[in-house]
Amino acid sequence: MDRSVTYLAAAVAVLAVVVLVIVVRARRRAATRPGRAVPTGRPARGGPHRLAPGDRVRIHEREYAVSGTIRLVEGDWSWVQHLLDDASGTRHRLSVEDGPDLELVLWTAEPGATVTPGAPTIDLGGRRYTWAETGQARYTATGETGLPAAGTMRYHDYQSGGGARLSFEAYGEEGWRVARGDLLDPTELTIQPAAEER
Repeated sequence: MDRSVTYLAAAVAVLAVVVLVIVVRARRRAATRPGRAVPTGRPARGGPHRLAPGDRVRIHEREYAVSGTIRLVEGDWSWVQHLLDDASGTRHRLSVEDGPDLELVLWTAEPGATVTPGAPTIDLGGRRYTWAETGQARYTATGETGLPAAGTMRYHDYQSGGGARLSFEAYGEEGWRVARGDLLDPTELTIQPAAEER
């Protein structure tokens, strides 16, 4: 009788350890998945996730108008890119990604760049970038994006020190669009929804 209870207690303890190991591994795998991560089943949040054409944002004392939004889905994951206009006429975009933490990157187009993706490292503008991830996503576009309403996008992403980023994106059959980015602290972003403008 005592042996049966001992064996049962040991079996329960082993089962508890196995379940704990499975849960810990699943959480680590989800937390360390590279790059663009907003689970599509997660409830929508406000703030930069919900920007829309007509809204205005202030970043580093510069004001931008949101002219379009591109929502991307890759497998079970999604992220958002908002196209931003300012007085300079330079193309900017704000990417909004979620994972363990919210990640905001302000991108500036590099239309004159002659580099192409694929190498483990790329040198551009006196900085060396290291490959981070590659993939393909489906997208839907709203507002003034210059894109069809839906399609596919290929990308290669690179990173460097100090929160610097480099991206290559190709929508549909077009060539690569190159942009350099800077990681933002969410406190550096101020949002003024279009409905609040007078």
